[in-house]
Amino acid sequence: MLGAVAYDPKVVTIWDGFRRWFGERGLEFDYVLYSHYERQVQDLIDGRIDVAWNSPLAWIRTVRMAPDARAVAMRDTDRDLTSVIVVRADQPARGVADLAGCTIGTGAVDSPQATLLPLRLLAGIDVEVRRFEVGVGLHGDHIGGERDAAAALRDGAVDAACMIDGNHLLFAKEGLLPPGSTRVIAQTAPYDHCNMSVVGADVDHFVSLLLGMDYADPEVRPLLDLEGLTRWLPGRLEGYAPLTEAVDAVGFYGPHGEVTAAGYRP
Repeated sequence: MLGAVAYDPKVVTIWDGFRRWFGERGLEFDYVLYSHYERQVQDLIDGRIDVAWNSPLAWIRTVRMAPDARAVAMRDTDRDLTSVIVVRADQPARGVADLAGCTIGTGAVDSPQATLLPLRLLAGIDVEVRRFEVGVGLHGDHIGGERDAAAALRDGAVDAACMIDGNHLLFAKEGLLPPGSTRVIAQTAPYDHCNMSVVGADVDHFVSLLLGMDYADPEVRPLLDLEGLTRWLPGRLEGYAPLTEAVDAVGFYGPHGEVTAAGYRP
């Protein structure tokens, strides 16, 4: 039994397709959808599900609640991502120090890529943070907050905006932030994103099938496209250090996974 968060209607299409694909290969597989990650993590810890398709923030909570938790798989697109702080091209700011006294647009309070990680670049600088609280509880999977922050930057309502680098490119392609209209003035160190998290359960057959999915397979390729990958890779842990530091800096979770972020109600 796998848990996944229903951040978009396509999630049903993805996991219905995977359920059928796994079943054809002898794995009794089903899934349950959650409205937010905090309940999914709790159900993984309590053994109600065997594996959780976790955000990076959910992984940090999982391993704090269950130190023996394992990250057994991740997408090829979950590795070595970065977030950026962007200003309009006509602004004089050249570095984060130039943003002192400015208003910074971010994603939701629980967005690793559009709030927690990029704001670490502004540590010690006096700025006003304006959060765009779209999809709270989805840990940044819903990019509406990033999109709203970008629109606010375009309209001059904020002086800078935080977003994952891939969305900066997406927003340019969409015309929300036309090419040449913005400049990146800061970029985070690389970090990793989602993973398949397990606490105790034997999921070797599941992982073996998952890692064996072939992008050339016409049955599975549309599902991989929807999920945003070309192949599954073994999970790794070193890419979560930057987010762990950011979580501790703002007190988002306590040392044992307690939800301690001020005002966070998924």
